[in-house]
Amino acid sequence: MIPQPYPSKVVPTLGGGLTYEQSATLMTDPTFRGRCKVSCLKFAQAIMLELPAVKGHNTRMKWAQRTYQMPDTMAQEIQQPVVMDPAVQAAGSEITDTALQAAVENTVEAIM
Repeated sequence: MIPQPYPSKVVPTLGGGLTYEQSATLMTDPTFRGRCKVSCLKFAQAIMLELPAVKGHNTRMKWAQRTYQMPDTMAQEIQQPVVMDPAVQAAGSEITDTALQAAVENTVEAIM
């Protein structure tokens, strides 16, 4: 069996959040990056469908267009701050898709 360069699961220790080492591992995990990419694309799609009257729409639309043009780059840019989200720190790589979507959207909103 060929060893995996990344663990399939990064989960917090019982009663605590992720350790710094676990956080660092999740920040470079390609599977987690893929999930972040899907979340970014879903959020970009929602932004493209929103009304122009939404506060900050022009900035949001530019982010959404950039995400559609370069989804891998955007996922790589957002992955590290997403790992620091409290929900990700609490669940690690086993975070639900719904909770990850919220973490990605909160992070994107914070950096826009």
